[in-house]
Amino acid sequence: MDESLDLRRYAPATERNREPILAVLRQVLPPTGTILEISSGTGEHGIFMAPQLAPRYWLPSDPNPDARASIMAWQQSIPCDNICLPIDLDASSSQWLVESGELPDCDFQQHPITAIVNINMIHIAPKSAYLGLFAGAKRILPIDGILYLYGPFKQGGVHTSPSNEAFDASLQSQNPDWGVRDLEEITTVAQSHHLALQKVYPMPANNLSVVFKLVG
Repeated sequence: MDESLDLRRYAPATERNREPILAVLRQVLPPTGTILEISSGTGEHGIFMAPQLAPRYWLPSDPNPDARASIMAWQQSIPCDNICLPIDLDASSSQWLVESGELPDCDFQQHPITAIVNINMIHIAPKSAYLGLFAGAKRILPIDGILYLYGPFKQGGVHTSPSNEAFDASLQSQNPDWGVRDLEEITTVAQSHHLALQKVYPMPANNLSVVFKLVG
């Protein structure tokens, strides 16, 4: 790839968290199907995860065209047979592109979406994003489909560490609609969309992996 035209973006946290996230995903994901990643950002997680999660397919998405350009650049740099081209998807939308069933790069007949992965989004997005995420998961996941969240959370309304409290204050100073969410509030919203909390995994750097299952 011509370095002057390299559109790849880099997120330093990815190298630190990708192995622990992968370890949890290997435990909780359905054995087959397509994994829809919401808010893929740079694309680094997908290009790392996809080959190690085969025969599952990985479908990245992001509403930001610069992010999608980075995702495609990563795919060109490190080709992988089981990763789809990124799609334009805003979690807060009332209908997602995948619901059309007509994406040329994805065969949902043979490889239906069985899981949704969302890494480090809901604290740097307005509340409408995570409300839309749960609503979308209810619409597109099959019964027993998995929704996986990763990031910092409050528990019982309390921050789990001073660093998370400082991070929350920093986020809200940038945008009052952002902030570290309360796990109990998130779980209540999930339950209203028939998503039952399965397990919470402590992760490095005071983050959590939170796993929900669609129960009907």
